[in-house]
Amino acid sequence: MSTDKDLLSVQQARDLVDAAHKAQGEIVRFDQAKIDRICEAMAKAALREAARLGAMAVEETGYGVPDDKREKNRFAAEDVWNYFRGLRTVGVVSESKDVVEIASPRGVVAAIIPSTNPTSTAIFKVLIAIKSRNAIVLSPHPSAARCINESVRVMREAGVKEGLPADAIGCMTTATIEGTEALMKHKQTAVILATGGIGLVRAAYSSGKPAFGVGPGNVPVFIEGSADVPKAVQDILTGKTFDNGTICASEQAVVCDAPVESAVREQFKAQGAYFLSAAEADQLGKVVATPQRSLNPGVVGRSVEVIAKLAGLNVPPGTRCLMAEVGGVGREFPLSMEKLSPILAFYVTDGLARGAERCYEILRYGGMGHTAGVHTRSREAAIRFGSEMPASRITVNTPTTHGAIGFSTALPPSMTLGCGSWGGNVTSDNVSPLHLMDIKRVAFETRPVKSSRPAVSSSTVAASARPPMPQRAPARAATTQPVAASGQGKINREEIAAIVDRFLAGREPQQAQSTQAPARPIVEAEAGSMYRAPAEATRPTERSGGNGGSSERRTAAAPAPASANGHKTVDFVSEDDVRRAILKGEKIYITAKTIITPAARDLADPAEIFAKS
Repeated sequence: MSTDKDLLSVQQARDLVDAAHKAQGEIVRFDQAKIDRICEAMAKAALREAARLGAMAVEETGYGVPDDKREKNRFAAEDVWNYFRGLRTVGVVSESKDVVEIASPRGVVAAIIPSTNPTSTAIFKVLIAIKSRNAIVLSPHPSAARCINESVRVMREAGVKEGLPADAIGCMTTATIEGTEALMKHKQTAVILATGGIGLVRAAYSSGKPAFGVGPGNVPVFIEGSADVPKAVQDILTGKTFDNGTICASEQAVVCDAPVESAVREQFKAQGAYFLSAAEADQLGKVVATPQRSLNPGVVGRSVEVIAKLAGLNVPPGTRCLMAEVGGVGREFPLSMEKLSPILAFYVTDGLARGAERCYEILRYGGMGHTAGVHTRSREAAIRFGSEMPASRITVNTPTTHGAIGFSTALPPSMTLGCGSWGGNVTSDNVSPLHLMDIKRVAFETRPVKSSRPAVSSSTVAASARPPMPQRAPARAATTQPVAASGQGKINREEIAAIVDRFLAGREPQQAQSTQAPARPIVEAEAGSMYRAPAEATRPTERSGGNGGSSERRTAAAPAPASANGHKTVDFVSEDDVRRAILKGEKIYITAKTIITPAARDLADPAEIFAKS
């Protein structure tokens, strides 16, 4: 029978994920307005049914208080939705001049739901999954499968009326360990939200999928000497007794500063706490912990009356919480563990430093990374305390139960609290729709990167593709002043201009008659370039007739004899020669005698085209 149930659970997980994956393909095309309409409808439906679903949870699991379950359902349906209602989860979600952020859903979310907070966690996870355009499949704790499936049904029906594909929200009716593992490892599962025991969370992390697992919360709270003692005690009892302590952010141990010990004890007694004797504490410890020093499920979420009866204790009528002085932290002290019930361990230390040390010990024994609390009138003391805690949330002057989930603080409201690297979790955040989206970032250049090959504009490319236009200019009389060599002394620009004019005047007939494309300059390609100059290149010389004779003048298209180091050099460079070199990503080798037109130099210098041989 067990094997048949496991097989059924595995097959159900596979079918639900396959269907959810197809539905997610539709959701991804929804615009922001449609997503928000669907979530609004689901939130309202869950809010209407909050009391009924809360009562179902207590009836099915035996954990907690119906009215407190109703309030947790309300918080998940109303406070969470109101906080994230305006969050953009479709298209561009953030934009600046330099970076544009675009949201993308993860895919199918595998959601593991605990028995301690079944309906509220289901409501919460469905809302944040659909808000971020993901489909979701829930695996309920077997002892809470009925109330979790009913919560899902209520929300699904409301979403379908607004256009949500029915298969976008699935929930297993037969949930076994094998089925849950199949859900987490399915090839179409994109991300896991795991809330439950440490074994299940470890299974989520070992599934090979991205997982947001949350660890246990053995939460200490320190009452510092300057605290408002009556309010501190009131807050602690409010948090500890809410839903019989089933929220894992609820207080598990009180660490009292010695100067206010007497006042703290009096307030606890006055507000309904009962301090156990040493013998009574031993009796209680044997019920709370199993022989393996794990928590006895029989006390989780139970009332004081039920727990006292289990331990054989007689407590005053109306007792709200059982308190036990504990001599240390660890396996030898069973009441120092996380108890998830209206039971508090009590310690006394002297000063902030020692109080922080004790709280650190408590967190290390099953609560690393979760939550710690402090009551103090000193902001500085609160920050000093927080800096010492290996906890993701340090609440100040408020119940840790309500403060950690964002009910009584400005933290994002959440029913899934990450414990960071301290607790072996991927995040220390209160999990939200933000964690179920991938963000693509379109980033524009803000700091140009220098390149050895300058960019060539389209106008430059077009100009270099045209043959040079002949130009006529009246020859200028040469001066008797010597011409300064390139790079040596002061340049006589008039003499250079005269030489250029004479050269171009003699060059025109040959260029006019030529039907060939402009010859490629003899240059040496840079290291790694796709361009390579031939080892032995010969080019025709330009001839200009004058006085019945002929003269030869080498240009960038005709190499001068190789210099000593083997580079091909030119004795004249025009603007067109530079353009061609830029286009090909090459250099032009010159000597001290090379003549360079002013326009060619102006174009070449910023691009570092010239190289001296």
